[in-house]
Amino acid sequence: MHPFQFHTTPGLIVKAGVTARLAALAGSLLGPRILLVTDPGILHLGLHAAALADLEAAGHKIAAFAEVEADPSRDTLLKAVALGRDAGVTGVLGFGGGSSLDVAKLAALLLGSSEDLDRAWGVGLAKGPRLPLVLVPTTAGTGSEVTPVAIITVGEGEKRGVSSTVILPDLAVLDADLTLSLPPAVTAATGIDAMVHAIEAYSSANANNNPLSRMLAMQALDLLSANIETAVFDGSDKDARQAMLLGSLLAGQAFANSPVAAVHALAYPLGGLFHIPHGLSNALVLPQVMRFTLPSAAPDYAALAPAFDVSLADVADETSRAEAFIDALAALSARLGLPQRLRDAGVPESALPQLAADAMKQTRLLVNNPRPVTEADALAIYTAAW
Repeated sequence: MHPFQFHTTPGLIVKAGVTARLAALAGSLLGPRILLVTDPGILHLGLHAAALADLEAAGHKIAAFAEVEADPSRDTLLKAVALGRDAGVTGVLGFGGGSSLDVAKLAALLLGSSEDLDRAWGVGLAKGPRLPLVLVPTTAGTGSEVTPVAIITVGEGEKRGVSSTVILPDLAVLDADLTLSLPPAVTAATGIDAMVHAIEAYSSANANNNPLSRMLAMQALDLLSANIETAVFDGSDKDARQAMLLGSLLAGQAFANSPVAAVHALAYPLGGLFHIPHGLSNALVLPQVMRFTLPSAAPDYAALAPAFDVSLADVADETSRAEAFIDALAALSARLGLPQRLRDAGVPESALPQLAADAMKQTRLLVNNPRPVTEADALAIYTAAW
């Protein structure tokens, strides 16, 4: 066994309805003045209302920042930091999807240390300290509540990431009640996103690919595949919703330590240039990236296949089982009603060379792919997905 490191969020609470008692669970950690980071949709639905009422009843002052957009920009992050600084906050509460949680992570970092953001981009460069941080996901996809990564859009659609254990939160709270109103399309896309995390973590070429991540990825894929269709087509099923949240978290723990690769590298430009939601971006390129990577990852894909669909264990040949797994993933995406081609998501064919060029900037991800990806390879993958 080769040496490895494994880091994750130290505190986890998994219980439906638990955010209504957030003051008792996290109030002392967050302190008297809390920066809430969320998005307009959460504000409109009032998903945060019970948590905020509980915190305010316990005497906490809330500075609410509810301007986080999909693929959040640097300007959005800096606005949240400015609000938190003006309010003299003592802790940060991230409440929402991956975008809100990513902004919350970096807001906690910048408020706690006044660190230079431009020196923090990359792996292991953010030093901290940060303010106390609690994250409450409202989608079952990103696993951001247990990852040391935050992604921000800078410039003309370019995405940059901070990857550092410093921004792992102190506590993650998984409350299935918060996901019951999630629309079917969002449930589907974020669920596929979580599956991608599990698949890429298990097969990652990163030197820190490790037995714990592989175990978590396998369990995550089992939970997600068994519950995603119920969650999409019967969104009121609380057990399925809680299982999806847990599956997303386990996949997040896996890829936080055995990082993702080319699927994400090719998905990011779709979000940056065309504002396609991250989960859908992953779903659109997943089958083609896996088919490209198959010659170098067949044993891993074959090992994962029965966790996705137990009947695939009957396919004796390793390569055939891996191919059947890829086909089954594509079929699931279609059953869930997600767009199947880049053209279906509004991407013009003329944009494919720019997408390929932008994907090459994601060096921290591409290095983890079992099969190296050149710009010509990326263009061929996008073309096949178009």
